[in-house]
Amino acid sequence: MTKRKEAIEAGWNLDNSYARLPKAFFSSLNPAPVSSPKLIIFNSRLAASLGLNDEALQNSDGEAIFAGNRIPDGALPLAQAYAGHQFGHFTMLGDGRAVLLGEQITPAGERVDIQLKGAGRTPFSRGGDGRAALGPMLREYIISEAMHALRIPTTRSLAVVTTGESVFRETEFPGAILTRVASSHLRVGTFQYAAKWGAVEELRALADYTIKRHYPDVEADENRYFSLLQEVVKRQASLVAKWQLTGFIHGVMNTDNMTISGETIDYGPCAFMDVYDPATVFSSIDIQGRYAYGNQPSIAGWNLARFAETLLPLLHDNQEQAVQFAQDAISGFPELYRRHWLAGMRAKLGLFNEEQQDETLIEDLLSMMQKYRADYTNTFRALTFDRLEDTVLCGTKEFGQWHERWQARLGRQQEPKASSQKWMQDSNPALIPRNHRVEEALDAAVKQGDYSVMERLLDALSSPYAHTSEQDDYAKLPEPSAIPYRTFCGT
Repeated sequence: MTKRKEAIEAGWNLDNSYARLPKAFFSSLNPAPVSSPKLIIFNSRLAASLGLNDEALQNSDGEAIFAGNRIPDGALPLAQAYAGHQFGHFTMLGDGRAVLLGEQITPAGERVDIQLKGAGRTPFSRGGDGRAALGPMLREYIISEAMHALRIPTTRSLAVVTTGESVFRETEFPGAILTRVASSHLRVGTFQYAAKWGAVEELRALADYTIKRHYPDVEADENRYFSLLQEVVKRQASLVAKWQLTGFIHGVMNTDNMTISGETIDYGPCAFMDVYDPATVFSSIDIQGRYAYGNQPSIAGWNLARFAETLLPLLHDNQEQAVQFAQDAISGFPELYRRHWLAGMRAKLGLFNEEQQDETLIEDLLSMMQKYRADYTNTFRALTFDRLEDTVLCGTKEFGQWHERWQARLGRQQEPKASSQKWMQDSNPALIPRNHRVEEALDAAVKQGDYSVMERLLDALSSPYAHTSEQDDYAKLPEPSAIPYRTFCGT
């Protein structure tokens, strides 16, 4: 069978627009082959939306492609160059263990990146082995698909293959490769790389490419680069608000981990908060709490300021005027974020209209949740179904007074209580990827080769707003522990 016929049967429809950028932005290379690839999980629903034939890929041919042993017709594999501020310190980076196969054109006409993560060494590996361990790749699969179900913009996971080879970190782990799908892998760090080491015309080429790919509506604007900056600010304000509304903690909000498209990317030491506390940190390397839950909005603003700096040569020929454009765009982020967050919080409390004291009502609830160590997700779930006994707040004088204020606020709306409850059900998930459940699934898969625990978890997480009795078990809190939960980058 010819490669072209295989591509047609599998559904590959690849283009390579990123490869048409100046050569400084990438290094062409094939993934490093592995010894014994085995497909262990495949996202059939995602594959169908991409125009891929799951039957033609869930076999040895698919394993070979997802392992990097075979290059699908139309692919031009490459590793992308980028830089970034990691915990505030600027450095040269790039795809040290990821290879972009190309861009799949879907039946809907959308363009998405197909990337192999853990595909071997590249010129950007900086001494690393370019490989990935099974646990972190399965973790990214679980969290990214849960984020998608929670309606939070995110990269997606198409497949995970084991490689038949070991990787060595603190100890020996089975190796694996994740196939990641993204609107693109353009990052703030991509622009930082262009601004630091590229010519202005290379920076302009990158910006024009970004506009054409993600923001075509601003292409004809008088100052399209100012419009690009404004649009990225808008998307990030919306994205980070969604993180906060679900209790998601990214864990490593370096500038190379902020996409220009407004998708969540790079699920390393991420986790979802149980007990509400703005100081919550799960990452083992975030000792100072730079990327704590409560800091995420301000860090997003900081990252956007770094993005704005890269665009200064394009914003205006006059440096002072360029800086003013950048400041104008960035200064709007806090209020944009606040509006998204407030709208989301009103929805979580069933509030259709706006009143001046809503923010105080919300902040008072969060303050009580922090004081009494209430679970974030389950508190809103209890309010949704009027099961107040399900929260540790129940019985306290403060909560009783707050509840009366909330009920009075609901009563001032034209919409009936049934409408408020329905909106709350659609805004408050029944479950999130609880950290102990994720670890349970990973332990079964990595240590025992049992993927059934993960499959059941993924099935439960696929409909977080269904509020079915079958989900109750996954909404339960972990047993108390004296040891704080910690996550790791998995590199």
